[in-house]
Amino acid sequence: MIIPALDASATIGRAVASALAQPEVSEVIVVDDGSRDGTGAAALAADDGSARLKLIRFEANCGPAAARNAAFDAGAAPFVAILDADDYLLPGRFAEMAGGAWDMLADNIVFLPEGGESGLDPARLDRLSRRRRLLGLDEFVARNISRRGRPRAELGFLKPVIRREALLRLGLRYDERLRLGEDFILYATALARGARIEIAGRCGYVAIERAGSLSGQHRTADLAALVEAETALLGEVAGRQAGDPAVLERHLASVRRKLHHRLFLDARRNAGLLRAVAGLLPQPWVLAGVAADVLQDKIGRPVAARPAQRLLFEASDFAL
Repeated sequence: MIIPALDASATIGRAVASALAQPEVSEVIVVDDGSRDGTGAAALAADDGSARLKLIRFEANCGPAAARNAAFDAGAAPFVAILDADDYLLPGRFAEMAGGAWDMLADNIVFLPEGGESGLDPARLDRLSRRRRLLGLDEFVARNISRRGRPRAELGFLKPVIRREALLRLGLRYDERLRLGEDFILYATALARGARIEIAGRCGYVAIERAGSLSGQHRTADLAALVEAETALLGEVAGRQAGDPAVLERHLASVRRKLHHRLFLDARRNAGLLRAVAGLLPQPWVLAGVAADVLQDKIGRPVAARPAQRLLFEASDFAL
């Protein structure tokens, strides 16, 4: 079990305890990614004395991809799973994931608002418990195109169990240039290289949705790095004939549009509105997209009310 953590002293203890409570977990590796609070001490305070907990400390923040790769290298368990420091696992998660010839197996995720654990409905979590199926590259990519006005539910949120042998066989590591979309690139690369990824209806992972979470904020440099990584992935997908490149091109276009929006906002802040607009005049299609996004930011768009509890997978995801 790998838990990257940055300034997570308030939640890391719960995450560590939920991982150590799983009898199948042979090691829990926490990577303190240059925290400025007591994250490392809080993680160690949750140790259960079973000698399964290991703490790695980075002197400076290196990003989630570097933290996960360091934990990959430090671990020896035949299976690897990622747990975010503000999330936690439900009891019996791994006991229900046995069996199958998969390289990665991703169970369902329940999203709860911060402080909303009282909304957890165990009966709803179990109703898809026996459903499983393979996930294809085209579906995975298409399900990662976000839409305004809807609660985020992209498949990049998946937290699969991964066979260490598959990581080695497929040459998979997190791209350490990325601080955004690193999971998406890893999973899409795995599928492009022939990985068998299964999704399961049973829920074993609780994701806490926090206001102002870093996962919902996009820096210009982060978006630019993701565009570069995804452009390289598109070349690999086309070369391997692993899926429909047009699907990945649509996803890449959506990321480029976000990047253009951020670049415009940067230019407006640094040089003023008129110069920012003038810089886009040679690219009228880009200007039109930026203008639409700016207008949507100004007027806002109603967002569907989030239920107290929502799942990543619903019954329709397993319909024949």
